Amino acid sequence: MPAWLIPVLKSVLPYVGTIVSAAAPVFTRKSADAAANQTILQQQQITELQAAASANDAHIKELAIQMQKTVEALETGASLAEKRHQRTMVLCISAIIISVTSLGTVLYIFLAR
Repeated sequence: MPAWLIPVLKSVLPYVGTIVSAAAPVFTRKSADAAANQTILQQQQITELQAAASANDAHIKELAIQMQKTVEALETGASLAEKRHQRTMVLCISAIIISVTSLGTVLYIFLAR
């Protein structure tokens, strides 16, 4: 077993109960006398499902807005990085041209003597 796994498990185990209780279904369950009240139970379950669907819809819209902002920020960062990259390339090419010119001048002066 990897050495990093034990501390991770020790840090996660206290929260497992909370995670399981949050993930457990919160809808109305059938009871023993459900046969008599089946229509009432179904109506209650439909109401709960509709409420859950509308809550999910609100969360999805909020998540979509956050993702849109994130994508816009990433696009802005990418365009800035592209501009920096182009500027760096121009500087590198300029340095190469100056170096080659200097080397040619030095070789000409060295060979001319």
